[in-house]
Amino acid sequence: MMKTWFFTEDAYPYLPDAETYESIRVNLPNQHYDPDKGADLYHMYLDLWCAADEIGLDIMINEHHQTATCVIPAAPIMLGILARQTQRARLLILGNPIANRSQPVRVAEEMAMIDILSRGRLECGFVRSVPYEAAPANVLPFRGAERLWEAHDLIMKAWTTHDGPFNFEGRWFHARQVNIWPRPYQQPHPPVWITMGSAGSAVKVAEHKHVGAVFLAGYPRIREIYDGYRAAYLRAHGEAAPLDRLAYLGLMFVGDNGDKAREGAEKVLWYMTSNKVPPHWSNPPGYHPPQVAAQINKGTRGGAGLPLTAALPEQIARGNVFAGTPDEVFKQIKSIWEYSGGFGHLLMMGQAGFLSYDDTVRSMQLFYDEVQPRLHELVASYDPEYMQALRERQPDVEFADLGAFGAEFVR
Repeated sequence: MMKTWFFTEDAYPYLPDAETYESIRVNLPNQHYDPDKGADLYHMYLDLWCAADEIGLDIMINEHHQTATCVIPAAPIMLGILARQTQRARLLILGNPIANRSQPVRVAEEMAMIDILSRGRLECGFVRSVPYEAAPANVLPFRGAERLWEAHDLIMKAWTTHDGPFNFEGRWFHARQVNIWPRPYQQPHPPVWITMGSAGSAVKVAEHKHVGAVFLAGYPRIREIYDGYRAAYLRAHGEAAPLDRLAYLGLMFVGDNGDKAREGAEKVLWYMTSNKVPPHWSNPPGYHPPQVAAQINKGTRGGAGLPLTAALPEQIARGNVFAGTPDEVFKQIKSIWEYSGGFGHLLMMGQAGFLSYDDTVRSMQLFYDEVQPRLHELVASYDPEYMQALRERQPDVEFADLGAFGAEFVR
């Protein structure tokens, strides 16, 4: 079964002309934030997540800091509200930026509390954090992955130790008398997710059998990352990685017809087109590998050769956006699912910018009624040998080829 998670970054879109400020992240003066409008937005976003629960979708939230693109600086607070207000949905936080948190034990406590409140519906994600947040967090960008995994190890031990306190001595973190109350509802611990941005970063995720999530990699990079996970999983465990160990995030809008779909998708695309960030925030020394840092300095993202300001048809062709009627959206998802070798979780970024509550809920309902059943059938038909043969018939693509590769989705 394909599990779908509804997600919005809780943006604050009421901003001045972008020409009047340097960056939407880190140093955009908060004089532009209206608390009255902000309160309305918080309630709308909570209502959207509750609507997702009622429709039958699962829920994903995240956090960011000092940015209008996401005004949730403390995702555990939102998750605690949803643990009480929702009834059925699994609750995914993707995630806790544990490389930047000074007290991993506090994260272990917060997540255990939410797992108890929700009676075992928590899915707990850990992330390194984005480069823009190194300065606000007052951490060095270098060796963030090392800090993430050390914090991860401390949290996992806190969750699974039940016979009294222990001490922890790491390179980055030190803890005394760790003995968390409450302990998690799910045993031995809630399911763990970690984001992946390269084949190399996928290795430890696979070795731990955690769910590996990929954001907006598109056709140019999805195979590389998933193949890195699958190879590491096979080496470590002697068996193929199940589909439910892999997740993919794309922006999405499903419309009743082509015109409504395009209108809604353009509003969701605000998340990418508004992301004005100068290199000193997006590319701090030491955060990215040298080859990726060089691509960012050239004005591209992640080495894929596609500017964030690319138009909707290009973003659909790339696999960043799924937009159209239910038939078109299913076809788009099926294509990247087959090309990537398959995944069991679809992270649906279904609201951004000025997209209204009513339009977002209509898109969710159309997806649930007319797209998701076909995705369940697609996953049920999964055959590793067939998928491998199918992939061998599909050449790897560079972005230059994507216009032709995705043309049938753009028409």
